[in-house]
Amino acid sequence: MGLDETVKKPHDRLSAHLAADMGRVNALIRERMASEHAPRIPEVTAHLVEAGGKRLRPLLTLAAARMCGYDGPYHIHLAATVEFIHTATLLHDDVVDESRQRRGRPTANLLWD
Repeated sequence: MGLDETVKKPHDRLSAHLAADMGRVNALIRERMASEHAPRIPEVTAHLVEAGGKRLRPLLTLAAARMCGYDGPYHIHLAATVEFIHTATLLHDDVVDESRQRRGRPTANLLWD
């Protein structure tokens, strides 16, 4: 078994265990991407947020909340916030580096320059 498989199995188990919470996080992210005043915002954020990735940061945020016995609604908001901050840092990096591709797709910086 290679390293990818060693890492993938626990991630898959954790994802399965927290699937309902991750569904709520993803729904909140989509809801927060809406903007009636700036129509470009949903387009750019959708490109960034839906670009793929494992969503490891929000998954670990949810896992930490559950491991600590938290049973309220705010871990969903925190996990979504963590993902938005991570995505913003990727966009910032792409702008500063003038990157043309991320994860095999054109960067938002390239598409909306």
